Amino acid sequence: MSSQPIIFDRKLIRARQQRAARLEPSGFLLDRVAEDFADRLAVVLRRFDVALDLGTPGDAIRLALAASGKVGTIVAADSVIVDEEALPFGNGTLDLVASGLALHSVNDLPGTLVQIRRALKPDGLFQAALFGGDTLTELREAFAVAETEIEGGISPRVAPFADIRDMGALLQRAGFALPVTDVDGVTVRYGSPVGLLHDLRRMGATNALVARRRTPLRRRTLARMLEVYAERFADADGRVRATFEIVWLSGWAPHESQQQPLAPGSARTRLADALGTAERSAGEKPGE
Repeated sequence: MSSQPIIFDRKLIRARQQRAARLEPSGFLLDRVAEDFADRLAVVLRRFDVALDLGTPGDAIRLALAASGKVGTIVAADSVIVDEEALPFGNGTLDLVASGLALHSVNDLPGTLVQIRRALKPDGLFQAALFGGDTLTELREAFAVAETEIEGGISPRVAPFADIRDMGALLQRAGFALPVTDVDGVTVRYGSPVGLLHDLRRMGATNALVARRRTPLRRRTLARMLEVYAERFADADGRVRATFEIVWLSGWAPHESQQQPLAPGSARTRLADALGTAERSAGEKPGE
């Protein structure tokens, strides 16, 4: 049995995503991720016969994969159909696994990464985008201030998103070769914080933490949160900012054809020769 803490209510997440699909979805972040994914895939000089779109809400990633001309069969597995924490794929069955803005809400991300790596064929590629730690920092702060003032304490309102400094280590732990992580910071401006709340609802990204407060949000608390947000995070024109940090992960299932690091002590050229300088022993001063 996994010892990972249960942070997210996975059943509620699926219900929220289904509700968002029935509304007019807000897909501007997924469109940005899909465009970036297409650019990243364009520099990979190979074809992928079987690709999995894992957990991505909507079809933006699948359309990008199809338009790339580098992918054969595309298998769609959103969170409503497949649980990212229990993948139903055999070992070595996939050439590419792509995921857009989904994996930040799994409870056992290390375990999910291991399952993805095992499902990939040797030299198969994993590439994903997920929300990072600076996402919605403004909303988190505004709610903390409002709840402290009105209710005498705070409750979990915004998920604890992944820190990019941990992601490379998680990829290595999962057994990926050539792991790469980078981050894309996105600032979105709204006429008021209410616009952000509406977008989060239409993204299916409202609070699904297990530890969330189960009583309805008080009107006074909401009103004070909106005031704090506008006071602290408005630009000169009155519009407010919302930060979305998108962390990109990339790794390959190991294969003998991949570039390997040199063994310690195997270098054939001295660093001093490469730099055109004289080599001195430890403690030796210039001119001696």
